[in-house]
Amino acid sequence: MNDRKNNILAIASGKGGVGKTWLAVTLAQLFARSGRQVLLFDGDIGLANVDVQLGLTPSRDLSGVISGRHTLKDAITPYAEGGFDIIAGRSGSASLAALPVEKLEAIAGALGEIRKNYDHVIIDLGAGIEQHVQYLSTLAARCIVVVTDEPTSLTDAYAFIKIALSGKNAPETFIVVNQAATQKEGEGTYHALNKACTNFLNISPPLLGIIRRDNKVKDAIRSQKSLLIKAPHSTAATDAAALSIKLMQR
Repeated sequence: MNDRKNNILAIASGKGGVGKTWLAVTLAQLFARSGRQVLLFDGDIGLANVDVQLGLTPSRDLSGVISGRHTLKDAITPYAEGGFDIIAGRSGSASLAALPVEKLEAIAGALGEIRKNYDHVIIDLGAGIEQHVQYLSTLAARCIVVVTDEPTSLTDAYAFIKIALSGKNAPETFIVVNQAATQKEGEGTYHALNKACTNFLNISPPLLGIIRRDNKVKDAIRSQKSLLIKAPHSTAATDAAALSIKLMQR
């Protein structure tokens, strides 16, 4: 594993609405509760919502870094209630897709320095397979691809995996099935995706875990609270905790 990025974890999805940001937030807090120093980087500036889900209004964010108003380090905002730091994007701002490569490289370089101060850096990638999403994924040693049983989620996740694993510096990739009705149905969703990867890409990204459908997740997002604060003993919180243990053991 590349020492330059071995504490960076990317969270990806082929499409939006599958719970990618929720998982990034939840894992960040679970790592923090285990005594780790954690930074959550919102890498989807155009549709950023980490701060929205947590009810935060950072005075500095990634859009200010891009415009040159402040440095990436200055954009770090502590989330005291969760015990971790965030670098927020700004919803409605210009997308990272519009940035020149030089700007992306500058952000990546700054993040590479900042990550030395943390045990874990989690990048909440934008949905899709655009070039900037793929670029940010290469900064990570490991990447979780979040899928649901929706056909579009599976096809878009397959497209992401195909592109991500074909390039240089490809991260170690895992699958998390979210919003599964049951454990068995979640396994079926994974097997459908894995079959396509095996048949057409000759790879088999391992299943990291399954998170069962839980209405308390929606309740937490509506109230702009993390699930671990709103409903710490809920089904989804328990399943996410099992994921975090697997990741910390690796």
